[in-house]
Amino acid sequence: MPRLPDLNPATMSPEQREICEETLAGPRSSLPAPLKAWLFRPELARRGQSLGAYARYGTSLPAELSELVILVTARHWMSEYEWHAHEREALRAGIAPEIVDAIETDDTPDFTDKKSACVFALSKELYASRGLAEESYRRGIATLGRDGMIDLVAIAGYYSFVAMTLNVFDIGVPEGAVRPFAKLRNTNEGA
Repeated sequence: MPRLPDLNPATMSPEQREICEETLAGPRSSLPAPLKAWLFRPELARRGQSLGAYARYGTSLPAELSELVILVTARHWMSEYEWHAHEREALRAGIAPEIVDAIETDDTPDFTDKKSACVFALSKELYASRGLAEESYRRGIATLGRDGMIDLVAIAGYYSFVAMTLNVFDIGVPEGAVRPFAKLRNTNEGA
């Protein structure tokens, strides 16, 4: 059960309503789930949704690489809502279902292209070691370029912020939706 009440549009402050309108006027067709928490701090909501619009729609990475970083992030944080929202976006962006399934179960997918394999490896290393070894950094620069590396870190950082918000304030998958990470939960429950 969510830890924060839903804000009622009729009782929102003018600033909260303005942020909702700004968000919907951008590339998003709905209010992102973490905004449910951020709106209690309107300036955070304004800046968070602006950074989110960049991380989702404005980076130098194509959608399939961005969504790959987001899936690795959702899996790292075990953020059910983030996974739920981005699994279909990843498939729509062209990531093969078997790659999505492998990430969900924390396996290493078999990638057919160098950039996806690099993005996956960099993202996993970033979360495992809180940085990148020099060799990994150089491989990332050679594969993605400077802008791509900066954007990879921005996407990972932003979606970590999102995942923590969703997890801490218990913003889970919509009622009736399939919860991700079922295989992992079933394994841990049987242990």
